[in-house]
Amino acid sequence: MPAYLFANVEVTDAAGYEQYRQQVSATIETYGGRFLVRGGAAKLLEGDWSPKRLVILEFPDMTQLEAWYHSAAYRPLLELRARTTNSTLVAVEGVAAH
Repeated sequence: MPAYLFANVEVTDAAGYEQYRQQVSATIETYGGRFLVRGGAAKLLEGDWSPKRLVILEFPDMTQLEAWYHSAAYRPLLELRARTTNSTLVAVEGVAAH
């Protein structure tokens, strides 16, 4: 069953974050992941959430998502993102396709 990573990212260092952005796709693809949303315009329909830069990734399953997140290839990029943003990430299992 697919798994999704939702990230709300507030960029605090645009130049540093650009380095992250340029390198992260290859690490995601290695684990079967892909971008569904990558910082496009967001429109609030209900509630009071105001995401800064919303990113949604899809992986084949939670095992692949977690393997990517904890991988040696992603670790330096995670550290770069931590230095250049304020982020909140959530991993969520999806539903099986019928």
